[in-house]
Amino acid sequence: MPISRAELPAEDAAALIDQLCERWSDHEVTRSDEQVEVHFDAGSCYLVAESDKLMVVVEAVEDGAHDRLEWEVDAALDALKGVELDIIWEA
Repeated sequence: MPISRAELPAEDAAALIDQLCERWSDHEVTRSDEQVEVHFDAGSCYLVAESDKLMVVVEAVEDGAHDRLEWEVDAALDALKGVELDIIWEA
């Protein structure tokens, strides 16, 4: 399963996660103390709030779905209110 990740500087990463969960309310979302997992048909997105950044990990079910899932997560991150992010995915 292809995996990529990004670290995004954020003063309030938990608030960003809340916005993303609202945007993805039509998907299954699993919250724990450490992370949030959002389930998509093409794979999953894991979100972790740290004191100064938002950690985002995208895990696709197959190679062909990875770019599509990464694009979908990118679009949601770009749409966050009041935030400008420079997203660089690392394999």
